[in-house]
Amino acid sequence: MFLLDAERAHYLSMNALKLLCSIGPIKWTISKAFSPKDNSLERQFFGLNFKNPVGLGAGFDKNAAYLRELETLGFGFVEIGTVTPLPQEGNEKPRLFRLPEDKALINRMGFNNDGVKVVRKRLEEWKGMQGKSLEEKMIIGGNIGKNKVTPNEDAWKDYEICFNELFDVVDYFVVNVSSPNTPGLRALQDKDALLKILGTLQQNNQQRAVQKPILLKIAPDLTDGQLQDIAALAEEIQLDGIVSSNTTISREKLSDGSRCMAEKMGMGGLSGKPLKSAADDMLKKIVLLTNGKVPVIASGGIFTATDAQDKFDHGAALVQVWTGFIYEGPGIVKKICKGLK
Repeated sequence: MFLLDAERAHYLSMNALKLLCSIGPIKWTISKAFSPKDNSLERQFFGLNFKNPVGLGAGFDKNAAYLRELETLGFGFVEIGTVTPLPQEGNEKPRLFRLPEDKALINRMGFNNDGVKVVRKRLEEWKGMQGKSLEEKMIIGGNIGKNKVTPNEDAWKDYEICFNELFDVVDYFVVNVSSPNTPGLRALQDKDALLKILGTLQQNNQQRAVQKPILLKIAPDLTDGQLQDIAALAEEIQLDGIVSSNTTISREKLSDGSRCMAEKMGMGGLSGKPLKSAADDMLKKIVLLTNGKVPVIASGGIFTATDAQDKFDHGAALVQVWTGFIYEGPGIVKKICKGLK
């Protein structure tokens, strides 16, 4: 797979897994090999029961196309998206690159997705096929964003459209204002813009008979001042949680060889092992600023049980993998779960 273009390899491998999982005995065999079966791994956060604390971050299954396959591999939860109101193709290809020397990726996908209505339909179909109790099912998070053509002053409308459309088919929401691949998006991390987006969603949420948890995904490149604003905002609007963190625009931690390759690849968010120290620092800061009262889903540089345990030791409630899944393969969930304290 590593001999192919990264994005092509992604779809080729997942479609192959989809074919295999369509055959009952093969699906059972894959599940037995890769899915952890241990009730002690269960976690309860946001009023939800997670079968285990290892999830898959947004951007891997943008369109909710591989949920059965990802559940078969043992993920405790999967975040679909980022989903936008209208379909969009994203940035020009190639837009996903490997830096194998550093076990890293650079992506500038640009919120490519099929649009919220198509994604909603897939989620409805998946929920209809489950036939499982609430305790057995895999938790689904809905990562939502704005369309590239939507001006920032109207961004809150895009987030509310996605919130309304996905409300009945996801278990929690993540507001993504931290991707570096949509021009101007990270400006929405400023306090006033966030207050408008999150305040609108929370008001909408509170008017419903049953509320859904709302989380905010932050960048590892935030200043201390921005982080303090987010912590204050989390308390003010009663944010349910934080996802820390997204990819970084920094290339500081890359080896010399990877840095040269990254320069040729151009702009994009960096993920993988070089992100771990910055992500850990961001995690410690946000846990401290919120006095540990806001559950944090931690990501960034998780490849092993030790990496995941570091996140839990720094105060994380749950963890997400993405780049680690690419490099470590389908056994990553079971390996991490087996090695947790």
